Amino acid sequence: MLDLIDSPADIKELDLGQLQILADEIREFLIENIQKTGGHLAPNLGTVELTLAMHYVFETPADSFVFDVGHQAYTHKILTGRREKMHSLRKKNGLSGFTKRAESVYDAFGAGHSSTSISAGLGIAIANKINQNQHKSVVVIGDGALTGGMSFEALNHAGDSDADLLIVLNDNDMSISKNVGAMNKYLTKLISGKVYATMKSKSLGFLQKMPAIHQFAKRSEEHLKGMVLPSTLFEELGIDYFGPIDGHDLPLLIKTLQNLKQLKMPRLLHLITKKGYGLDTAENDPCKFHGVAPASSDSTALINYSQVFGTWLTDTAAHDPQLMAITPAMGAGSGMTEFEAKFPEQYFDVGIAEQHAITFAGGLAVQGFKPVVAIYSTFLQRGYDQLIHDIALQNLNVVFAIDRAGLVGADGATHAGSFDLSFLRCIPNLIIMAASSAGQMYQMLNTAYRLEGAVCLRYPRGADQSAGNYISNKTIGIGKAEVVKTGKKIAILAFGTTLKEALIAGEKLSASVVDMRFIKPLDEALIVEISASHSRLISIEDNAISGGAGSAISEFLHQQNITTPLKILGLPDTFTEQGTQAELHALYGLDAAGIIQASEL
Repeated sequence: MLDLIDSPADIKELDLGQLQILADEIREFLIENIQKTGGHLAPNLGTVELTLAMHYVFETPADSFVFDVGHQAYTHKILTGRREKMHSLRKKNGLSGFTKRAESVYDAFGAGHSSTSISAGLGIAIANKINQNQHKSVVVIGDGALTGGMSFEALNHAGDSDADLLIVLNDNDMSISKNVGAMNKYLTKLISGKVYATMKSKSLGFLQKMPAIHQFAKRSEEHLKGMVLPSTLFEELGIDYFGPIDGHDLPLLIKTLQNLKQLKMPRLLHLITKKGYGLDTAENDPCKFHGVAPASSDSTALINYSQVFGTWLTDTAAHDPQLMAITPAMGAGSGMTEFEAKFPEQYFDVGIAEQHAITFAGGLAVQGFKPVVAIYSTFLQRGYDQLIHDIALQNLNVVFAIDRAGLVGADGATHAGSFDLSFLRCIPNLIIMAASSAGQMYQMLNTAYRLEGAVCLRYPRGADQSAGNYISNKTIGIGKAEVVKTGKKIAILAFGTTLKEALIAGEKLSASVVDMRFIKPLDEALIVEISASHSRLISIEDNAISGGAGSAISEFLHQQNITTPLKILGLPDTFTEQGTQAELHALYGLDAAGIIQASEL
């Protein structure tokens, strides 16, 4: 049956029995396909019935669907003419792993980061009202995304509007790491109200058909909620609440959405779903199966940089109770699972709340603790004001362990850490380091932790091919680069893990190679020395050229009136593609071949 579906219009001809068969086929297709391509398995298995019901009831693309994060939209892609391209998911020149406006007219709003959907959906709903059309704006947001403050800002605005906005809360008690916080506890209380859930789902259609008694019924309903539930947060915000209902019951979903489609005020439908639904291994371990690597990928054989960070964190906390580790819902991805188990009182998962994570770290710091904030480069962008205003301005002792810096590969532009050097370098009171190996990273963490003030250490996604025994008590001199190969004429100044390709190119070019190690402060004395002894300089970094590490070198050379030519290699002034890291490094000239080519220009 799946082979006959090329657009949402095709499913509207099916009966409920056929729709359920189609749901089963989609689930089988997802399991088989994602094993080959890699991607977000468990989130998509949990939203098959919901996505089918939405496309069955609403008229896309006139009606808009906005998916929060977008990593649960694979069924949406399948139903909107992209089934034949699913084999290219997350590959170079293939389908994005998230919603992407340039990819399809059915993708109403691009996504990748969390907690943006209600704001975007509300904007679309108000635009529909201004344009005087009857189009619907539907938002799908997970319970984990409600830990993000932006969601509450949007709910606050939505409740004070009369916008035709339907928010579908997909409640599976999971974000990426285990869900945390008061919102999760509140939703759990709602789930336990089975009497209320049953009465609500059965009475919804009845109430809408009897407008004369609707207001009376509404008041009675509020009394019922007061008896069965401890609070009704959403309705206090001015958003009508419906549910919770079973998010895998396709007939119930369709009937409920049909009823809610007739309403025009801000409203929220609460669904209970199972992350990984239909695949026992994914249901039993939804965190592990949130995102999976392709079947041919051996992602466990080598030590990755996140594991190095986790090991350092655990080793250091064993001797220092002042260490406080903070993550915005990325504990597992940041390698902090062991630390959480061993030092639960020193571990803080604050939910998807990057701004809060950073200022919270500042509060700990002013009381004499030493906070370490583990955060992905792409998510650090969301806490930029807090980094400047609450940490750097006050010169507080906070270490930022910046994971996934540079090109991350298959997740593409939304997750690439392309800008951190550029937006960090202009901030006073920061020390910025880039690790070229696992061993150096461990020493840099030692260094950062013992310093006074704010320190940022960036490191990439993936493994160190030659990790070996990386644990050490050593530190690194602040602002000191290291000449790792001495050559003639050309000097290659490498930042972070670009050092490996720089060494390969250096051998072929008989060039000097410098592991720069620090972006701020630069090793100015060494740059002066290298500039005097070489006829040409090449800098290379896994960051945007604009404002990055190479720009810092260029600025210094200009200030010193040094005229030695400098070629800056880095990411161009465009949003990057998706593909493997190796493919992207080759595409943007950040491999040995790119360095050699640059030396000839």
